[in-house]
Parts: sequence; C-alpha cells; structure tokens
Amino acid sequence: MLIPPFLPSSRAGEGEGGGESGVLSPPRAPEGSGLGLMIMVRKILPIICMVLIASCGYQMVGKETHVPPGLSSVAIPTFKNRTYEPGIEVPFTQAFLREFILDRRVKVVDRAQADSLLEGVINDIRFYSVSYDRSGLVLEYQTVVVLDVTLTDREGKVLWEQKNFSETAWFRASSTSVLVNEANRQAAIQAIGTLVAGRLRNRFFSNF
Repeated sequence: MLIPPFLPSSRAGEGEGGGESGVLSPPRAPEGSGLGLMIMVRKILPIICMVLIASCGYQMVGKETHVPPGLSSVAIPTFKNRTYEPGIEVPFTQAFLREFILDRRVKVVDRAQADSLLEGVINDIRFYSVSYDRSGLVLEYQTVVVLDVTLTDREGKVLWEQKNFSETAWFRASSTSVLVNEANRQAAIQAIGTLVAGRLRNRFFSNF
C-alpha cells in the first residue's frame, strides 16, 4: 500500500515504543525534526501554485500582443474632422488618449518626442431614426461613424492602419425637450468614441 508523502503511516511508531494504539496522534514538531517544515510547506503550497498559474496566464496574454521593434512611444494629435458635426474630433481624440495612457504598453508623449504618430480622420457620421411612437414622432436614433486611423514612424512610413472603420450607437429621442435630445446625441457620440478607441487599441496590439 502506498503511503502519502506528507502523512505518516499508522504503523510508523511500531517497534519504537510509540505506536501501540495504531491511531495517529495530532502532529507535533519536536525540535530538530522536519515535521514542522512539512506542515508549513503543505499550507503555503496551494498559494504558490495559484501565483504560478496566474503568472503563466499573464505571460500567455503577453505573447498575443506585438509591438514593432523600436516603438516605445506614440503621439496622438487631435483627429481631423471631415464631417458636418462640429467638435466631434474632441471626444474621439480624448478617448484614444485615455485608452493608450491607461494601457501603458506604449508611452504617450508629445509629437516631438514620439517614435510614432497615431492619426485619425473622422470621415462620416450619420443619424438615422429607427423607431417611432403611434403619432409618428421619433423614439430612437441610430448613430453611425466611419473613420480612418493610421500609425506612422518618424519618417512617415505606415506601420499600421485601419481604413473605413465603423461603429454604431443608439440614443433615445425626446418629443418634449430639444435640450434632452441634444444631450442624448452628445452622449451617443461619446459612447461611440469610447467603443472605437477600445476596439482599435486591441487591434493595434494584436495585428502587428
């Protein structure tokens, strides 16, 4: 019969004057023995295993992301707005800055110090009415934005790009308040900017 490595056999004391009953007594750690050390190892071993598993998982995720050699910093200037929606470039630029700053795999710096330049061009944004009430008044709008994002090095060489990338969001309409309509509209634009920045950041670090 195999004996577990950390548990003494019920016959361990026979022949030595301490095992007549055949019942295991609570383990003690006499001075000079290794029993106390074994008990401590048994307690901390699960913790060590959990740490190692978590570390391996982190390394696996890291291997799925790629950054070109020599690319350690990026500048993100204000996006260009080619639509008729004034100011839309601001929330989109802020969303991309926030995503890359929080990610921290590439440092976000000023243009003069950057190894690369991430530029965006918002080509189109449209609002469509998608649902109505019984009176024919609009209940909900769909917002669609289309943009290009390009990463270049100091010499202007294109390292990565996404053309005609689109994202969609919806917002509720108000039949009684123009202010509420406008607030919902701006919230939808902010939401699209956040969605686009998050999705393109993921592609940025996985498509090289």
